[in-house]
Amino acid sequence: MARRLAAVIGAGGWGTALACVLSRAGHDVRLWARRPDFAALLAQSRVNETYLPGVTLPAGITVESDIAVSLRRAGLVVLATPTQALREVLTAARPSLEPDALLVSAAKGIETATLLRPSEVLAATCGPGHQTLSLSGPNFAAEVGRELPAAAVLASDSLAAAAAAQGWFAGQRTFRVYTHDDLIGVELGGALKNVIAIVAGISDGLGLGLNARAAIITRGLAEITRLGVAMGAKPLTFAGLSGLGDLVLTCTGSLSRNQWAGRELGSGRAAADIVASTPMVIEGISTTQAAWTMAQEHGVEMPLTAELHQVLFAAKPVREVVNSLLSRVLRDERDHTDGIRPTGV
Repeated sequence: MARRLAAVIGAGGWGTALACVLSRAGHDVRLWARRPDFAALLAQSRVNETYLPGVTLPAGITVESDIAVSLRRAGLVVLATPTQALREVLTAARPSLEPDALLVSAAKGIETATLLRPSEVLAATCGPGHQTLSLSGPNFAAEVGRELPAAAVLASDSLAAAAAAQGWFAGQRTFRVYTHDDLIGVELGGALKNVIAIVAGISDGLGLGLNARAAIITRGLAEITRLGVAMGAKPLTFAGLSGLGDLVLTCTGSLSRNQWAGRELGSGRAAADIVASTPMVIEGISTTQAAWTMAQEHGVEMPLTAELHQVLFAAKPVREVVNSLLSRVLRDERDHTDGIRPTGV
């Protein structure tokens, strides 16, 4: 059987890890890096020391800085760029896409200028001729790259397309991929958990303890689900890999960049300083702005998101967040309409 060709666009930690997964599944893989000097260094050293240290690229991976070369004959295209850069990269990629290529977004965020989910950015930029999907789940790139066991979910409005993309990841035994037809829920779960992870990190940075962290995770899931349902997602999606699974991992795992950013905020460090101190993209910061705006538009109360929005964009002291949250009107936990109000009220 002839080897198939996949392209991974974005040579950050997650893109590099996914290129390794696809290579281990028996495919030829082209890994695209934006900067020619970085691509040349990665091609020579075979280790992405900046974003995925300690993981040697399999022989089946070719590193490219020419996006047209990267996409030539690729039947699967995985977009692993930060959400806010996705449209720009897609615009450059579009003329070189194969007409029947499956387009998989591996980004976990919301485009702040339009409030579009990554798959919607793909569809708007590349047109209706391509099947667009989203890959999400509780996955740290460092562990996936080292072949530690992990599971993820591929979502599409077409289960046939999801199954076709799922087949590309078969043939290796450490990264198990499920399919799903709730594209809205899977993408929102993957994006919004980063917001809650920053809040959980703030709690840890303030030394508020494990009880507080557990409460944040649980109530965070409740507000993510409320917004998701208001936007057309299925409630049970948020109990799955891209919801509860990703939320727990990102709020508790030591490798979480969003939780780390929250800890730094809790210790008194400014957000701008945190962002400037790392080459990694902290998706939860831009997602907080988008989530807060979407909550207003859909008439959904999201207290954790709203408080983080005040910290990040209105200079609210982090210690005041605790009092604001604990002094809210008392409610019954079983009230699933909690926080949902007519739009504009």
